[in-house]
Amino acid sequence: MLAVISAAVAPAIALLSFFYLKDKYETEPLSLVVKVYIFGVLLVFPIMVIQFGITEELNVPSFVEAFFISGTLEEFFKWFLVFYGAYLHEEFNEPYDGIVYATALSLGFASLENIFYLYTFGIKEALVRALLPVSGHALFGVIMGFYLGKGKFSTGRKKKMYLTLSLLLPIVLHGTFNFLLLSSTKYIFFYMFPFMIFLWWFALRKVRIANTTLTPYSNPDAKTGI
Repeated sequence: MLAVISAAVAPAIALLSFFYLKDKYETEPLSLVVKVYIFGVLLVFPIMVIQFGITEELNVPSFVEAFFISGTLEEFFKWFLVFYGAYLHEEFNEPYDGIVYATALSLGFASLENIFYLYTFGIKEALVRALLPVSGHALFGVIMGFYLGKGKFSTGRKKKMYLTLSLLLPIVLHGTFNFLLLSSTKYIFFYMFPFMIFLWWFALRKVRIANTTLTPYSNPDAKTGI
């Protein structure tokens, strides 16, 4: 069991450390990052119950399962917990902070989900799980956090637009990810490899932009690309 837990959690901790240390200006307090990570771990239980109930009672097509039962349900509750657990906190004082907290919560969720999966299907699945679902959760978190950070330091219509994107884009990307997994088992790597390359490119671009921005007020010349 210890080997399963180690294999399941290690990729998430490595990814969280990577994005945490990417913060150029002021690293976030570990106590708050750990708290948000634990929120993600605890979120697994209600999500699993809801998903199990829906899939047991209803015969849903793969599109609905991918985009609504997984993508929308998981990303909405992640967004909700990041918003009320970190976004409104005084320590959220730079655009990059959104990436740290959203990634921490997403990887907390991925950690426990991965433990359950490896316990059920065996530790031989650890590498594939690290490269696909665990990395996927991290990258959805980066994108969510980037737009939360943009929204935090914007006003008016821009604020609403960024907060909407912080929820909508992770849902679309997560749904697409799951749909590819569900519908292309025979040629999964043919479809998933380019999609994961795109996700990494897109997420790392957001990391770079967030790290060149303090706030619109303190750094008016900073890049603010969408």
